[in-house]
Amino acid sequence: MGYNTFNAFGCEYNEEKLLSMAHSMVEEGLVEAGYNSMIFDDCFTQKRRGEDGELLEDPERFPSGMRALTDKLKTLGISASAYSDAGYKTCAGYPGSYGHEEQDLETFSAWGFDYLKYDNCYIPFDAVTQENVYGRYERMAKAIAARAVNMNEQPFVFSICQWGWQNPWVWAKRLGHSWRINGDIKPWWESLTAIIDNASFQYWATDFYGHNDMDMLEVGNTGQGDPVGNLTYDEAKSHFTAWALLKSPLFISTNLPNATQEARDILKNSDIIKINQDPNVGESIAPFRWGSGQLDYVSNATHPAQYWSGNSSYGVVFMLLNTLDTPQDMFFNLTESWAIRSGRLYDVYDMWTHTHNGTALRNMTVRLPPHGVAALLLSDAGPEPEPSALGLPYCAIYWQCTWPNGTYYSN
Repeated sequence: MGYNTFNAFGCEYNEEKLLSMAHSMVEEGLVEAGYNSMIFDDCFTQKRRGEDGELLEDPERFPSGMRALTDKLKTLGISASAYSDAGYKTCAGYPGSYGHEEQDLETFSAWGFDYLKYDNCYIPFDAVTQENVYGRYERMAKAIAARAVNMNEQPFVFSICQWGWQNPWVWAKRLGHSWRINGDIKPWWESLTAIIDNASFQYWATDFYGHNDMDMLEVGNTGQGDPVGNLTYDEAKSHFTAWALLKSPLFISTNLPNATQEARDILKNSDIIKINQDPNVGESIAPFRWGSGQLDYVSNATHPAQYWSGNSSYGVVFMLLNTLDTPQDMFFNLTESWAIRSGRLYDVYDMWTHTHNGTALRNMTVRLPPHGVAALLLSDAGPEPEPSALGLPYCAIYWQCTWPNGTYYSN
């Protein structure tokens, strides 16, 4: 969790802006909420290397010097995170790390960084690398591991930004702590649904050993018009909920002083953050039904899976996502989730209203606004009453449900 400079500022950031963001994060309670890393995302060095091939600081934009700046951040409870590239240049045309992996790690460490976002632009010729994408990223992964051993220090956190091509969940998990599964996020609904659609087929790759990276949080990116920027309030809640419950890294990329309180409150939802940061369960929630006439497990970039569930240290998690442009009643049987025990009652806690909303028996219906979301936490409340006394069938989902003598029960 933390802050990323790119979507808010591009290359137009400097020491003053970074410290302003850092102080805003502290004052707003975001650091306390867990956002404690800041990625200098591209453009923070000079555009040419030094005579010995070393990266050079930019004294105009960072007059205190890089180490002094990262030390200032650390006094605020924020660690510093570097950015580089597996090619000759970064995506903005600054020096990439291909051929300079060990040298750049030494520089990043001296400057006070402990996290590296690694991009994939300006790729050398095949005849030069004689490697596919895995091999180019492996060069830096090996350099990180070797440095940790040689220096007897914790290895850099390695975040692979490879845009979701060539099945990153297959190979990137061998090398890094997170990997991008999609292209760059944009602050509109269609971009969010396309990313969620991708995630509905890749959720299984996330666990304690690595995470699908769904890209930055666009909540409140412009601070103009709607209180959350180019997204409506309900869309911004859906955005944050999906990213957090699918265990994506949470990096804000918003000009915080320009964002309204509504946007900041979304980012600080402690009930949802604790699922993202669960100390005992590393897996993402998973889709169990698509809904709205969409076929299950069929890709649809505008109408991704709507019904999701998974386990947590705090109860069974459900995410209901209305992908339609109109209000919708979201109905589901509890036991459609693998994590629910049949024949049990469940207390229902709403992670957006922070209220306990009674007890669920077998199924639920939740009314959601267009592009809205529900984030629910269900906790076991004991056995359900005798079904016949309630006029209920013995099996909530009765397909292949049998009596003791083996004959099928028919609802």
